[in-house]
Amino acid sequence: MRALIVDDEARVRRAVRLLVDWKAHGIEEVEEAENGTVAIDLIRQVKPVIVIMDMMMPSGSGLELMAWVSEYAGNIKFIVVSGHDDFDFVRNTVRHGGIDYILKPIDKDAINVAVSKAVAAWQREETDRMEYHRKNVQLNELKPIYGEKLLTSLIDDPFNAAANLRRLQADGVISPDFAEARLLLLQTDGGDIPLLNRFGNDSELLHFAMINICNEFLRTKPIGVAFKYWGVPGEIILLVWENPDQVSELIADMNEGLFHTLQRRMHFGIGTTGTLPESLPEQYAEAQAALRRRNLLIPEAYVHALKAAPSPAEIPVSGPGNSLGQKGSALQRQSSQVLSFRHVQEDWKMAVMSGRREAITMASQKWIDDLGRGGFITPELLETWKRDALAFCTQLLRETLSDEADKAITRLAAEDQDYPAPHTSGYSFSLYAWRDWSLHLMDRLTDIIAECRAKESRTIGDIVGYIEQHYAEEVTLQDIASRFYVSREYVSRKFKQDFGINFSDFLAHYRIDKSKQLMHNPHLTITQIAELVGFNDVKYFSKVFKKQEGLSPKMYRSKLEA
Repeated sequence: MRALIVDDEARVRRAVRLLVDWKAHGIEEVEEAENGTVAIDLIRQVKPVIVIMDMMMPSGSGLELMAWVSEYAGNIKFIVVSGHDDFDFVRNTVRHGGIDYILKPIDKDAINVAVSKAVAAWQREETDRMEYHRKNVQLNELKPIYGEKLLTSLIDDPFNAAANLRRLQADGVISPDFAEARLLLLQTDGGDIPLLNRFGNDSELLHFAMINICNEFLRTKPIGVAFKYWGVPGEIILLVWENPDQVSELIADMNEGLFHTLQRRMHFGIGTTGTLPESLPEQYAEAQAALRRRNLLIPEAYVHALKAAPSPAEIPVSGPGNSLGQKGSALQRQSSQVLSFRHVQEDWKMAVMSGRREAITMASQKWIDDLGRGGFITPELLETWKRDALAFCTQLLRETLSDEADKAITRLAAEDQDYPAPHTSGYSFSLYAWRDWSLHLMDRLTDIIAECRAKESRTIGDIVGYIEQHYAEEVTLQDIASRFYVSREYVSRKFKQDFGINFSDFLAHYRIDKSKQLMHNPHLTITQIAELVGFNDVKYFSKVFKKQEGLSPKMYRSKLEA
């Protein structure tokens, strides 16, 4: 096992190294980082089991690091060591699953107890993961595929919904004593890699475990049923028919069960109570919209519902212990303050075109600051921002690279797959992660533009060099385009941009300049000079010469001899 110590003070890192009995806890390697940014790189490389961190650091604070760990490396156990007895720090530590909060100066016994707890917690989870993996085949055999198909058809197949409902009622899956029900949508987080790893990267096994946990609360009485929705991967649907208007407490209880087993609480979108099965498609659409429009800046709210007739700007959200729709009016006011991408588009463009890392960093940070300042961020908004940001990249590449734009766009899209935007449908959220994504996106955009421009510059330089060597031969625009694997239009445009004249005029000017040098040789006739610089027709040579110099070749030579 490995551990990581994160503190901007080297003496504190040394103290932690000395105070902890690493060997007794089974930890063989200990790494160090001076801030959260360096820590994230190390976590990706060495994959520590435990992180011991400070809260206040000049670059990459403990809060940002905790948020990142919670989203991307949730199986890591972390301990906070801080000189600040701050309730908000303690609350955030607990919220992100921290093992302990220790005040400086560090007590040897306290930190060893905390490390021992962290190791034990990690080992328990590792044992659970192995046990789940061992039972994988058995659990797969128990999946109620037939029942899931029938339950899914209540939403997706209105024509057969009534008949399938009667079959489900006859089988005892749905109670025949209730005419109404409420649909709850639990949307899992496909980006929760640490949780998925605990189940051997088997998402089906994970979803099966979550459905079983929910059904422990629903099927005991029974008051409802949870099942895998076949319409969209990763979605779990719950139908509640007993007391459907009072689901907040039920969701809170299920979330405690989920947290006890998985160390995760989930977000639920809910539809309006309605008749079975007619209302279920509409309830499902309402639940989906409620999840898309939940405020990610209120992570403690896990129950999300739309009003009966919501407008696009009205997105009421509630949490455990609150009545549905509470906080809705405040969120409606905040939603009107949400910025669109056009407010930062010019900042991004100027930063990218400047090619300066500082400008890109400032533009990225300003986006995040503006986005967070409104107090209202939804998965739907982030998806729009992501789409607009990628569209901006495509447009800027087309504006700046012309012929090379398509290749550059393909390259940027491929690299975006290697560093994708954070999941917008996840149940954890970090502005820090979105800032990193925007920073990486603008960095790559800057690099691609710079590389393509350098390549263009080299190409034009090579073309000019070729003209200087072969000006006396027949050189056409098509010859140049074919030789250098570019289009005729590209050559014409670049000569116009770089030299202010088109290709044929550039070639003519170069030939005339060479002919002027040959005029100093009295043994060469005008006809011979014309042929030597690539003009087969001496009359045409004289015409071009006069156009450029304002006098004929003969008069020009006379002036030289005078």
